[in-house]
Amino acid sequence: MTLKKHLPLVLAALSAAICALTLGLGGGEVDAQERIVMKIATVAPEGTPWEQQLRRFKRYVEQGSGGRLQVKMFMGGSLGGEKALVRRTAQGSIQVFAGSTAALGSLVQEMNVVESPYLFADSAAADAALDNAAVKAQVRQLVARRGFTFGFWAENGFRSWFTKDRPIRAPSDLSGLRMRSQEALVHLETYRALGASPVPIDVTNVLTSLQTGVVDGFDNTPLFAFATSWYQAAHHLTLSRHAYQPGIIVYSKRWFDGLPADIQELLRNVPQDMVEEGRTNVRRMDPILVRNLERYGLEVHTPSAAERASFAQATHGVADRVASKVGRGGRDLLRAIRAAH
Repeated sequence: MTLKKHLPLVLAALSAAICALTLGLGGGEVDAQERIVMKIATVAPEGTPWEQQLRRFKRYVEQGSGGRLQVKMFMGGSLGGEKALVRRTAQGSIQVFAGSTAALGSLVQEMNVVESPYLFADSAAADAALDNAAVKAQVRQLVARRGFTFGFWAENGFRSWFTKDRPIRAPSDLSGLRMRSQEALVHLETYRALGASPVPIDVTNVLTSLQTGVVDGFDNTPLFAFATSWYQAAHHLTLSRHAYQPGIIVYSKRWFDGLPADIQELLRNVPQDMVEEGRTNVRRMDPILVRNLERYGLEVHTPSAAERASFAQATHGVADRVASKVGRGGRDLLRAIRAAH
């Protein structure tokens, strides 16, 4: 009788407890939904200025969003090579791609023109062009058509030739060499213009290909060659500085378009000083790394003005040829870049 008498009170208390528990769980679900995961994927190795810049971007995003954006970084190609990362970002399974413009060119073909040989005389000319409002507007439009939203520029720098057995002093020295090429139209066209045999290999397989003799050399920046240990398979470095390669950070448009307006605004307006700091940190390392490469036994050659002119002459026409192959958007972008510096 006592239990029956108090049963309504027990049920009421139990009901209140269940209701409170349900509300508590519901609140947790809402909090979880408000936190937005943002995966950044790159082939850039850890412990480099590229990681430093991305970590600053991570802090900017997480603090600026009040903790609603949770950034996860995947460095060193841990999620795959650049072409795969570009494709997955367009699909939305990765939210941010941080890599080279040439890699982005696998889907946004017009971006190939940016890395045309001898397009920029120096870093100042490259910065003037890429920071130009008209150039950036074209880049935004081009990447948006292929499933991306432009974020900001990063830096790889001027690429040079590393070879195993043959020093490069003239275009003819590249004739017949099997050179690892980035999987991009502009790099393939550049090597063909020089008489080399380009072998497209993704970043994650280059060192093995060099060590096993699949290729005779490669081109990249001293920093990238050092960070990936590719330099260990080379004996000669010619500081040709034949192609400037910016880094680029793009968001998955499919993901970006679904974000709250204030988060979109945050991601669109990355401070310019973050871009400039990234460039500075990479560039200041170049002379130090070149000296280190010499200490490690590489023969380093800086081409004379005449030698540089011979390489430029051999690759003359590559930019326009690539622009024609990728269509009107490529021709317009090349024209805007040339007008901006």
